[in-house]
Amino acid sequence: MESISKARCDENGDWLTVVKSPATTNLQLTKGSDPTTPKDNTLDINYIAWTIKYPSALRAFDQMMNAAKGKRIVVFLDYDGTISPIVADPDQAFMTDAMRSAVGEVARHFPTAIISGRCRDKVYKFVQLANVYYAGSHGMDIMAPLQPIIRNGGLNKFQTRSVDENGREAVLFQPAKEFLPTIQEIFRVLQERTKVVHGVMIENNKFCLSVHFRRVSHEDWNKLEELVKSVAVQYPQFCLTRGRKVMEIRPSIKWDKGHALEYLLDTLGYGNSTDVLPLYIGDDLTDEDAFQVLQRRGQGYPIIVSSIPKDTKASYSLRDPSEVMAFLLCLARWKRNSSSNSLQL
Repeated sequence: MESISKARCDENGDWLTVVKSPATTNLQLTKGSDPTTPKDNTLDINYIAWTIKYPSALRAFDQMMNAAKGKRIVVFLDYDGTISPIVADPDQAFMTDAMRSAVGEVARHFPTAIISGRCRDKVYKFVQLANVYYAGSHGMDIMAPLQPIIRNGGLNKFQTRSVDENGREAVLFQPAKEFLPTIQEIFRVLQERTKVVHGVMIENNKFCLSVHFRRVSHEDWNKLEELVKSVAVQYPQFCLTRGRKVMEIRPSIKWDKGHALEYLLDTLGYGNSTDVLPLYIGDDLTDEDAFQVLQRRGQGYPIIVSSIPKDTKASYSLRDPSEVMAFLLCLARWKRNSSSNSLQL
């Protein structure tokens, strides 16, 4: 006979039910509104063990915010797989209105930036929030606040005065601008070379080129990889990286999402602050660079979004974009309550 134990999952009233059978040592953890009825959404024991090392940011929320009191929170978000679903066609990766509302609510209370591998203009079209900062191409294309404070004066040569999507004066930071003509050349070569593979999609993200293979037959993955490698090897100033069913060719410069995070902290005036608390939420390998920066700084909370166990530099986890939205709503509510309590004192 199966034994059932239960525990409340989160502030939404969902339950996690642990079902253990005497005939097996396996545990099944299921989520549903009925605490005595297992559902189809089972989490295997490996994921449960993984979340012991990387606790849910929802369950640890109160503990995290207790440590955040008196700190200046800055929020950084990836886009695909974090605030939007991973889909077969990247052009259809729309965020929900509910998620847009949650991100906008957080941005009303805290400086908020989206750092994506996508072209910055595309991300803005998806998000359409005026109170958010945008960084595209893994941080190689940043629209930053005017009059940034720079740690290293050598970065000034990559900056130009500009106007953002909402007509406000801003600073455009593009450390890989010199590579644009070559990137366009590689884009054309990639399209020609990979057209023999059915289902491949080449996305031009301005400063990096993304080769999506979610629609490619598994039997053709190795073939596609060899074709992409044959292109990348012709351009020694570029490197080939991998993400979630995507390969990317981008300039081999010392710049990534971690550098972009620090640049934005500087431009927002928090670069040398000892009381800043950055939150970075992301799901992909490229987000690990930002996680590593937070770990090195000894500041903030790196949060991985994953439904499977994986190696990560993060400290906390969220399962999917729906949990990201729940976390963001909790964060906005915490700030509202904190502000209300301060006014009452």
